[in-house]
Amino acid sequence: MKKSPRTPKSEGFARHGRIRVQTKPRAFASLAFKALGLLTAVAIAIAGLSFWEISNTIKGNNIVLAGAKKITAEDLKGPINMLLVGSDTRAGQGAGYGNDTSVLADVIILLHISEDRKNAVALSFPRDLLVPWPACPSTSGGPGYLPQSLGQINATIANGGPGCTLLTVEKLTGLSIPYLAMIDFKGVIEMSNAIGGVDVCVAEEISDPYTQTYLQPGEYNLKGKAALQFLRTRHGVGDGSDLARISNQQTFLTSLVRKVKSEGVLSNPVYLYSLASAAARNMQLSESLTDVNVMVALASALKDVELDAITFMQVPSRGGLPAPYSGRVAPVYETANVIFSKLVNDEPILVDGSNTGTGSVVASPSPSPSSSSSASASPSSSASPSASSSPVATTDGRGTNASITTCSG
Repeated sequence: MKKSPRTPKSEGFARHGRIRVQTKPRAFASLAFKALGLLTAVAIAIAGLSFWEISNTIKGNNIVLAGAKKITAEDLKGPINMLLVGSDTRAGQGAGYGNDTSVLADVIILLHISEDRKNAVALSFPRDLLVPWPACPSTSGGPGYLPQSLGQINATIANGGPGCTLLTVEKLTGLSIPYLAMIDFKGVIEMSNAIGGVDVCVAEEISDPYTQTYLQPGEYNLKGKAALQFLRTRHGVGDGSDLARISNQQTFLTSLVRKVKSEGVLSNPVYLYSLASAAARNMQLSESLTDVNVMVALASALKDVELDAITFMQVPSRGGLPAPYSGRVAPVYETANVIFSKLVNDEPILVDGSNTGTGSVVASPSPSPSSSSSASASPSSSASPSASSSPVATTDGRGTNASITTCSG
């Protein structure tokens, strides 16, 4: 009986020889590998497009600083100085903020990060602080001006734009500040939404019809307009002064830093893109910050700084000034110059305990963020702040650090 002829194995033909036809498993593996490669390429392209879009958005709305120099890789390795200005402009902000037509620097914070990336200082300048004004060309939002022997620091923005506010802070502190970021009401709302809200505790009832801030004692997660109202309230905290508002703002900001550090935001590209995108839409940045890589490098500079080495302070000042300066404050230069000198020399400024001043108190015990509630809901529990005085900062100025939980009150 004849055996049936064996069916030869399938073979493919190439122009100059034979190749073996792929088996199904191998074909599927090859297809999956190609698909993965394609998806990776698409992801890279989208990321590149996103960074390009962010950069273009920022560059279309940037701030030109007088005498600014191009940022180099070496600059990013040294000490970092950045000025954050909160504008109280009502233009383009929508209803609900009054009809004030002035544009003032409602918030002025200098951020210093040491060269060794082991400590950082966020120094707040009272908006009513009377200081010398250096001559300033217009950077945006005003005609510019000649030098003045004395002027209110928050009015510099109205007369020459935020770049003039930066020049004034440089003159006062002796620092060179290459980075500037300005944010408005909408920007605060969007940035707080992008971060997912910030947990704060309230020790005493806040009832402020000026900003529509009404909070009973307890713990809250503040975002959107509720975050903006909390940061703006002055009449509802402490003695109703701007100094009390700074202390209240530091309650929010120290909690924000703890959240950013604990959730790994500074090393999470999804979070960083979300924040960068919100910043591009809602902030004005100096030309030195229009490069996304620079923004990422600056954010990363805080990544390894321990919470107790991130100090929040306000420029030491005193009130009770005679007319025509009543209601304003003047720097206490004996103390302020110590702080400025340490910043110029890149020396650490550490706070032993917390000297918050009016507007906030140290929480006791520290509230747990996990038990916080929405600002629109009833408070989950009352905060129990300590009424006793805390150790004073090493520089004798009002201050705290990010490891200490404080409550508004």
